[in-house]
Amino acid sequence: MCGISGWVDFESDLGPSRDVAQAMTDTMACRGPDDEGLWTSPHAALGHRRLAVIDVEGGRQPMVADQDGEPLAVLVYSGELYDFPELRAELAARGHRFRTRSDTEVLLRAYLEWGEDLLDRLNGMFAFAIWDVRRQELLLARDRMGVKPLYYHPTSSGVLFGSEPKAILANPLAQPAVVDLDGIREIYAFSKTPGHAIYRGMHEVRPGEVIRVSRAGLRRRLYWRLEAHEHPDDVATTVRRVRELLEDIVGRQLVSDVPLCSLLSGGLDSSTVTALAMERLRREGKADVRSFSVDFAGYDEHFTPDSMRSTPDTPYVLDVVRHVGADHTSIVLDSADLMDPEARAAVLRARDLPLGLGDMDTSLYLLFRAIREHSTVALSGESADEVFGGYRWFHEPVAVNSDTFPWLATPGIEQFNGVVGILGDDLLRELDLPAYRARRYREALDEVPRLPGESGLERRMREIGYLNLTRFVQNLLDRKDRMSMAVGLEVRVPFCDHRLVEYVFNIPWSIKSFDGREKSVLRAAAADLLPRSVLERRKSPYPSTQDPAYGRALRKQVAGLLDHGEVAAAQLADLGKVRALLDRPQDEPDRGTRAALDGFAGLNAWLEEYGVRLKL
Repeated sequence: MCGISGWVDFESDLGPSRDVAQAMTDTMACRGPDDEGLWTSPHAALGHRRLAVIDVEGGRQPMVADQDGEPLAVLVYSGELYDFPELRAELAARGHRFRTRSDTEVLLRAYLEWGEDLLDRLNGMFAFAIWDVRRQELLLARDRMGVKPLYYHPTSSGVLFGSEPKAILANPLAQPAVVDLDGIREIYAFSKTPGHAIYRGMHEVRPGEVIRVSRAGLRRRLYWRLEAHEHPDDVATTVRRVRELLEDIVGRQLVSDVPLCSLLSGGLDSSTVTALAMERLRREGKADVRSFSVDFAGYDEHFTPDSMRSTPDTPYVLDVVRHVGADHTSIVLDSADLMDPEARAAVLRARDLPLGLGDMDTSLYLLFRAIREHSTVALSGESADEVFGGYRWFHEPVAVNSDTFPWLATPGIEQFNGVVGILGDDLLRELDLPAYRARRYREALDEVPRLPGESGLERRMREIGYLNLTRFVQNLLDRKDRMSMAVGLEVRVPFCDHRLVEYVFNIPWSIKSFDGREKSVLRAAAADLLPRSVLERRKSPYPSTQDPAYGRALRKQVAGLLDHGEVAAAQLADLGKVRALLDRPQDEPDRGTRAALDGFAGLNAWLEEYGVRLKL
């Protein structure tokens, strides 16, 4: 896992601009604390910051493939290839000679052998750039599910690119950072439009997309997309196939030359990954897996069920730990930790946008920071809900039958309305978020692959599955990538393996919900691995503190901003609405209010930190 950046200009000599290319690379330092490199030529500069995971000594980047001392192609790459041993063997049989044990060299040699077609052979999470010296052409590519981020900014004579927007914004050609009405709409739509990057002129490489940049211009192609196929298997065969896939996936993702652990919440998803990892490691005679969870001081004792969370995590975490024998550590945070100015500033710098989830972002960052003291790689249960149908909006009729993104129609999602509610009325009319969401929703529905004659509930549930896999999960994957890479931790997501996603996408809803519960197939596939309490537990999202002290500290921070004088967020927010929120009773258990205040504080910090120029 790493951070990459680069600059291609077909009309200028980039030699004198090496310091700018270096500045772009320096913004990726958190993503790669172990090493750095910069390769330049007259028309291309590629930068890399490395987090060493595979072949610590030999996998340095940028990596150059040469012939008779002349460079053929140069690679910068972030991610992991889980099938690199097989690819290496195949390439060796074709005459390629390797100087390292790294998956990086396998990727570079695969490009020399198969060109752009190499993407069809890759199993992993990745974002990479290859400068083909012979063709004077740049290739940008991203993994099928979009686990690893990659942004680009076309210029009049080339392109800028980077793992995060901050790398691109470090180049004067992308300054100042401009956000227009469509950018603001995208921030507050709560549905990620593939390819949209918020900042004017900037784009995100879509999941499963490859881009070629040459003197002739920029060409984009989706090399992978979800397709509809008849599902040939009965319930028992389906459950068995899912279990086989998960065993293979987790086994592949345990390969690491540095310490590895699992993220354990006590839910079905992370518990399954932890149990499968433990089973595999014991079979291979290796040490037990380490696991980590997050908790809040006093959370279990004072937990109050709400519309989103009916139970705290810790009792279920401990049940899993006892059942599988994991070496577990719980990271306990209090409200002072969650309001720590340095931690909150680090979260903003990691995300580049005011898209935060308040204490949930800060706690995730602090959890990862604590884990990084022990491990460099972590396995996560992220994305299982999108793949197997775990969220409430897969099951509640009002959401299923809604004519919008189903998560927006689910009762109890107060955070969405709360954050939008602080915007000025004139701006809200100009944004017309309902129309924007409706347009994006129709665009997404038009993409959905369907089987001939598919209708009724099966048709609708395929649509909802597609919306979650292409418009919802990317927000969570991006959040997890940013928070983990901000501290130099690599998080792997087994449920995003494209083989599993393709298979489960085509399981009929009647089988996906065969026992009348959420994630029926996954629950059955893990039945022999987990304690009964976890198998019977209802879905519970990532935890959020219930400590009133957090709300009081947040109110104090926002009040201080309003008393300070000039408030950057006043360009978008109605300060009268914010003051009205502060006037509400402090002991009022209103998550919408807390989310709105967190959103206001984050918006103000973003506008100040990034010097954003609004074009409204």
